[in-house]
Amino acid sequence: MLPASSERLGFWARMALSPRFHRLVERTPGLRRFSRAEGRALFSILSGFVQAQTLFAVVELRILHRLKEGGATTEALATLTQVPLARMKVLMQAAAALKLVCLRQGRWHLTPRGAAFLTVPGLEAMVSHHHVLYSDLSDPVAFFRGETTSELAGFWPYVFGTLAQTDAALAGRYSTLMTESQALVAEDTLRMVDFSDQKHLLDIGGGTGAFLRAVGRRYPDLSLTLFDLPDVLTSSEPPRDGIARVAGSFRSEALPTSADVISLVRVLYDHSDDVVRALLEKVYSALPSGGRLVISEPMSGGHQPDPATDVYFAIYTMAMHTGRTRSQLEIANLLKDAGFSVSYLRSAPRPFITSVVEARKV
Repeated sequence: MLPASSERLGFWARMALSPRFHRLVERTPGLRRFSRAEGRALFSILSGFVQAQTLFAVVELRILHRLKEGGATTEALATLTQVPLARMKVLMQAAAALKLVCLRQGRWHLTPRGAAFLTVPGLEAMVSHHHVLYSDLSDPVAFFRGETTSELAGFWPYVFGTLAQTDAALAGRYSTLMTESQALVAEDTLRMVDFSDQKHLLDIGGGTGAFLRAVGRRYPDLSLTLFDLPDVLTSSEPPRDGIARVAGSFRSEALPTSADVISLVRVLYDHSDDVVRALLEKVYSALPSGGRLVISEPMSGGHQPDPATDVYFAIYTMAMHTGRTRSQLEIANLLKDAGFSVSYLRSAPRPFITSVVEARKV
């Protein structure tokens, strides 16, 4: 490992600019191993878009699903997917390089990674909608200059405060993807948060209630209330899950005041600082003295940039044109501005799934 101080990092960066140093590195076993690992990492970044598009093709053609019950030949997969045989050979070789499939005795089979992909809730739906994000990034220079019109904002219209009331499919699409992708977020949140001392949890912007149902299974005596847009709550028949549902917009309406703990799960990063400040002030007003606020969402690494949250989520939220991915410290400062005392800042087990910040009303 290279020295961690900024001065020494500057030195190593200067060395990396020297062709003579690179020739020396190639003749030195320890440095050569490090240099080649860096080369592989750089090429992985270079080929990342192609890797993602390969995964997209595998998902859209349902290759992994077709292998779920057993192996299949390249010829059979080509016929089933209507992909020319020569191109299917390239696709399957690429999928094998990504360790999603493997070839045994002339037949393709799922690897543990490919099988796991099928079991992660919401992962396929996430991959399937990425063509919208890729479209927004087709001219990345114009995108970062703010010269493009985002299509992704049209995919998530709820961030503007409403869903199109005449488009039930749009509301259903939002609710389905949010529900499917909420399972892992709920799992990791509950690893970090203890609700055993609480009586009533209000979840704001919780869609179909997937997070609250996970909480209810862990804490059956906890009263649960979901607050979300009317279009979201009416996009499907509410299940009989013991969750009270209150329709409204936190932008324009007061929040229910019966809860002693409020959760905001994947809400803040969808919105601008001004919207977040107003929301946190409403949450503060709705809580009793000593009441808790739990914020759970992917967060920037701040001074230690995270390859998942500071690349994927930060750029995704930028493409939405409405919010941004904040660090724990940034969220803590917004909470303090609203009057909260921040009580929980800790590294998450899987930052690419979610991180948590907790605060109390003083």
